[in-house]
Amino acid sequence: MIDQADNLRNLLNNTNRKDRESLDLSARVITVTSGKGGVGKTNFSVNLAIQFSKMNKKVVIIDADFGLANIEVIFGIMPRYSLANVLKGEKDIEDVLTDGPFGIKFISGGSGLKELTNITEKQMNYFINNFSYLDAIFDIIIIDTGAGISKSVVNFIKASDETIIVTTPEPTSITDAYALIKTIKEERGHMPKFKMVVNRVDDEEEGVEIYEKINRASGKFLNVQIEDLGCIPYDRYLVKAVKKQEPASMLYPNCSFTKALEKIGSKMMDMDYVETSQSVGIKGFMKRLVNIFNN
Repeated sequence: MIDQADNLRNLLNNTNRKDRESLDLSARVITVTSGKGGVGKTNFSVNLAIQFSKMNKKVVIIDADFGLANIEVIFGIMPRYSLANVLKGEKDIEDVLTDGPFGIKFISGGSGLKELTNITEKQMNYFINNFSYLDAIFDIIIIDTGAGISKSVVNFIKASDETIIVTTPEPTSITDAYALIKTIKEERGHMPKFKMVVNRVDDEEEGVEIYEKINRASGKFLNVQIEDLGCIPYDRYLVKAVKKQEPASMLYPNCSFTKALEKIGSKMMDMDYVETSQSVGIKGFMKRLVNIFNN
């Protein structure tokens, strides 16, 4: 069945940008992060996007790991422009959308994070208003942040309503995932709804044990509850896919990694998604983000 949002988006092919923005749609914005690097966060983001696309959702990934270009490396696609061009006022947001596989679009972050600080009010309004276009076009926007607890990563999480933390069974990864949640809690202000995925597990029992350990500590000491999205087994086919610079979900649709992503994607679609603030969608997210960077 086609819902109201689908009907409205079907009108977009026959309308100009201004008319599209007047439809006042809001995309679901999902921030994906991790307490440390090397846990498979970006591979998770890319392959989750593919699963959503298979469910007939229009998806765009924003690479917010500025300067590292992880999304384009996995896709094996070199974009012409990046988010930095929008921040500088050189391009509109639709100009920096790059076509990925499976109907997915992505936006390279470039190296323009510093442009968010000390921008004029005119620049800020131009930047924020640009993102209303994405709200009108896409159902889901995945923001792939950098790893760790740097100021930029923390700011992206603080601006989000829905954040997935990717961790692994390694003790340092578990500790860093908890430290990331603790840092966000101590920052005060807006708190996102945290969800967790445990990657590279030996079996499901190990994934459940790690989730429960982190959730129990977060609940007891931080008063923060984390939703369990499930776990992903170690899969040598993912390693093969990375070497070929193609997403595993496309190359190996029947491998254990892909099957786990299918379950996680379906679980997220089945969850009740509640817009938790008045500033929803990517436009609202970017408005919060700019305010955070300039405070």
